[in-house]
Amino acid sequence: MGLRDELQADLAEAFSTDLADAVLPFTGTYTVPGAWDPVTETDTSVEATYTGRGVLGKYETRRIDNINILSSDLKLTALTNEVTGRPAEGHTIKATDLAARTQLVSYLVKSVQVDPASATFRIQLRAT
Repeated sequence: MGLRDELQADLAEAFSTDLADAVLPFTGTYTVPGAWDPVTETDTSVEATYTGRGVLGKYETRRIDNINILSSDLKLTALTNEVTGRPAEGHTIKATDLAARTQLVSYLVKSVQVDPASATFRIQLRAT
């Protein structure tokens, strides 16, 4: 078992036990471009969807510069092996609101980073 497998196994266990109260499911969507039909003036683009679960959190105050990271931005940490697609800048992610925990909120993906072992995604989200 490699480092990535060990990290993912340990984090998955923590997501299911110790962090279970903080772990939220999410759904990501993005548009896959299609072909333009000039006769009907429509395109064949479709919306692709992926799912996963992760922990939402606020950024540390010292990291907020109000240019790249706003005070309202959130950080989503998700296991790469539990996300059914590849998050990317410009995608939309819907997750339960941190404060209310009762409603879905749409966020725009501003950046995506993968840790050196490729075990987790760190996704910067901005409310739309």
